[in-house]
Amino acid sequence: MSLWENLFGKKTSGEPAPGPETKLEKDIDKNLEMFKETLVDCDDVIYREASVGKKGDFKVALIYVDGMANRDLLNRDVLKNLMISSRIAEPDERTIKNKVHELIFEQNITTTEIKELETLEQCITNILSGETILLLDKSDKPLVIASRGFVTRGVSEPSTEAVVRGPRDGFVETARMNTALIRRRIRDPKLKIKVRQIGRRSKTDVNIMYIEDLVNRRALELVEERLNTIDIDAILDSGFVEQLIEDDWKSPFPQMQNTERPDTAAAALYDGRIVIVVDNTPFILVVPTTFNALLQATEDYYERWTIASAVRILRYVAVFIALLAPSLYVALTSYHPQMIPTQLALVIGATREGVPFPAIVEALIMELTIEILREAGVRLPGPIGATIGIVGGLVIGQAAVEAGLVAPLMVITVAVTAISSFSIPSYNLAIGFRLVRFLFIFAAGFLGLYGVVLIFLLVLVHLCSLKSFGIPYMSPFVNYVDNVGDLKDTFVLFPLPGLKRRSSIAFRKNKVRLDDKRPEQFYREEDK
Repeated sequence: MSLWENLFGKKTSGEPAPGPETKLEKDIDKNLEMFKETLVDCDDVIYREASVGKKGDFKVALIYVDGMANRDLLNRDVLKNLMISSRIAEPDERTIKNKVHELIFEQNITTTEIKELETLEQCITNILSGETILLLDKSDKPLVIASRGFVTRGVSEPSTEAVVRGPRDGFVETARMNTALIRRRIRDPKLKIKVRQIGRRSKTDVNIMYIEDLVNRRALELVEERLNTIDIDAILDSGFVEQLIEDDWKSPFPQMQNTERPDTAAAALYDGRIVIVVDNTPFILVVPTTFNALLQATEDYYERWTIASAVRILRYVAVFIALLAPSLYVALTSYHPQMIPTQLALVIGATREGVPFPAIVEALIMELTIEILREAGVRLPGPIGATIGIVGGLVIGQAAVEAGLVAPLMVITVAVTAISSFSIPSYNLAIGFRLVRFLFIFAAGFLGLYGVVLIFLLVLVHLCSLKSFGIPYMSPFVNYVDNVGDLKDTFVLFPLPGLKRRSSIAFRKNKVRLDDKRPEQFYREEDK
């Protein structure tokens, strides 16, 4: 087997197949023993046994994890009802003699959600998820009571997708709260949520959300198929899911959009896309995605179309600067100085006088310095990180110029490149460009402009060959003949009344999103 296959090839896990599930007994003491044997040395698991009934001859037991279950709810709606209220309520003891399980299930517990379980494994998973198990004597069907009450972070403004105009709420680390934030914006019974647990040990809740009559059916099938193939011990973030189900893991470009904004997720659902909400992370995945979608910001649709279009064109220009500026500097100064205007060439030559390194080394020194500063700024606490980034950049840049290590124009080029990369709305896409930029610098250092053009063509071919869940990554640019309407929402954003149809990603039989019933001119109506 080759090294590549050893590193990335498919292998059988060697893990034993999961055994048969364990049925519970009707004896509550035996059931408690099974739970304690399974959860041995788990001191945070609470066992609350009690005797209920008029004579106290009926045993029940609550099992929950301290800190994850809501104690107030258990005391008020479960224990108080079972131990006190049930003694003074009808029917009497003779009537309920053989129907204790049904009465508790249907009448005594006043929580909003309660259901029966069948096996020990189901009970353990629910306990570790924050629910509470109620064991009943002479019953082999334990009840699970919805009691999750762990501490969660409050809804706040997303830190990675700030906007000037738009809602300020952002996703949090609780999946159910995140789905509620989306459903608040889509009051449509066609919005569907499918929940599954992924991770052999973590049992992480993964929610698939889509609008039934708008979703791209083929993409939905692919999402479900690929999620079914995940067999990993733990899912700690949506990044795990992203890497395990994306189309081409070797590509530096993201094939899924991640967002912290509920309005972005809702807009994607209205456009026929699929949203994947993973518990314990505020980053929600949106599929399928395209290169064009990654360069759009939700704020674009809240501003006037002229402003949004100008900003979008500026973003595309910034992409080219972020990708090509250092490599063009290296290529022009090293191989093609005749292409530079004479006055500018003289200035560059004067500033580079005394610099002992070729342009490619200059570029690599400054690019690596900027990347290290950026990485250090992310790891440091917020206010300190920003200060260190600015001061470090200024001091190191000035010191490098005065020491004669780099030319001033190189510092300006790298600074403009870094600023341009921050204008890309998708952080994942910006990281991809940062990586590819080094390829351009090396190509420019060895082949000049020919190398830059060669790498550019290779990157373009790669982007055109990518797909995201069956949708071409460069859509609508590569398939504009069939989806010419999609071009209204690319470089230029058409006015909202012109965006009457959904993108080509949505289900083909339900394309109309806007039925424009306005009169031709409002002032004519007012004049009548």
